[in-house]
Amino acid sequence: MTDKAATELPLQGYRVLDLSRILAGPYCTMILGDQGAEIIKVERPGSGDDTRTWGPPFSGGESAYYICCNRNKKSIVIDLKKPEGLDLVRELVAVSDVFVENFTPGLTKKFGLDYETLRKINPKLVYASITAYGQDGPYRDRPGYDMVLSAVGGLMYITGEQDGNPCKVGVAITDVLTGVYASGAITSALLWRERSGKGQHLDISLLDAQVSGLANIASNYLVAGKEAQRWGTAHESIIPYQVFQAKDRPIAIAVANQKLWVNFCKVVGHEDWMNDPRFESNPKRVENREVLLPLIHELFAQKTCDEWMELLVGAAIPCGPVNNMEHLFADPQVIHRNMIAEVPHPTIGTLKLTGIPIKYSETPGSIRRHPPLLGEHTDEVLTGALELTPDKIEELKAKGAIAQG
Repeated sequence: MTDKAATELPLQGYRVLDLSRILAGPYCTMILGDQGAEIIKVERPGSGDDTRTWGPPFSGGESAYYICCNRNKKSIVIDLKKPEGLDLVRELVAVSDVFVENFTPGLTKKFGLDYETLRKINPKLVYASITAYGQDGPYRDRPGYDMVLSAVGGLMYITGEQDGNPCKVGVAITDVLTGVYASGAITSALLWRERSGKGQHLDISLLDAQVSGLANIASNYLVAGKEAQRWGTAHESIIPYQVFQAKDRPIAIAVANQKLWVNFCKVVGHEDWMNDPRFESNPKRVENREVLLPLIHELFAQKTCDEWMELLVGAAIPCGPVNNMEHLFADPQVIHRNMIAEVPHPTIGTLKLTGIPIKYSETPGSIRRHPPLLGEHTDEVLTGALELTPDKIEELKAKGAIAQG
């Protein structure tokens, strides 16, 4: 795909200077890039973003982890330890709309890249700080990664089997959630800037995002003082609402209201359960979960997943197989929804990525650029955004302030 597609995208014409790394920040800026923003990813010399080395697997010299969240970006290598490098960043700030960073609080001030300094260069700048615990508070200076914040933020405590140990979610969901929050916050700040003419500082933390993401579990405690516990795939307040093992592989069932329960009883051949005083209402089913669930487990082991799917889908009961990656990316709905995308890549050839999840009716997102090689666009950005001459660029390279890769 080409940049021509960006002319119809909602964030076309906005420039984002991205000094973030790993997942939360890059995931945020990838979303902005999918919506048409020009993303300039500033990386350190030699190694670049930490995730470039987070493998295996690798393909064409690039890690799959780095690839997952860095499409639609330009990579430029700048050494922030060189005065000339910091000057370049400040010059780019002057011609940018958004600045994204995920340094430990206080570190940007040492570099002269803090919000108060940069707002003097560009008063309309939307400056987003993504940190573990936020810009203030007793944990302000603590470093943190997704796994740690999922523990501190309560998610790990509620994840895992009922009689098992706390378990992390299979993907860095705290980072992803924070990145989604951050992209929405930046877009909102740009909208407000259109009305007010002012930029602002966005203080976004993994802890805050994770606490917010606890949703009904947090509400149970805050409203009713009810402590959370682990339920595996089961639900504390709805039955049956969990994974059952079919003859060949697991299947997830969500019987979330009484009408569905009636249909479910008919499908599994137990209409007697409909009037059984132990199971006739959801509160009764919750009360007697230790009686009912073994009966359902026994039933589901008698047919294959596909056999159950045919029966359950026919009765309009929400259900689905527990897909591994092979099954997921062969799923006809996933394919139909364009959730597998392809883009040319200079070292890999044809690169497969997950598609864009939001379907806009008038301004559909697009994947216009492969995840960039380290420093791939250094010359392009400095020539285009700052109008530096080739001689000046060579001078900066000689001083070690920038690099092509």
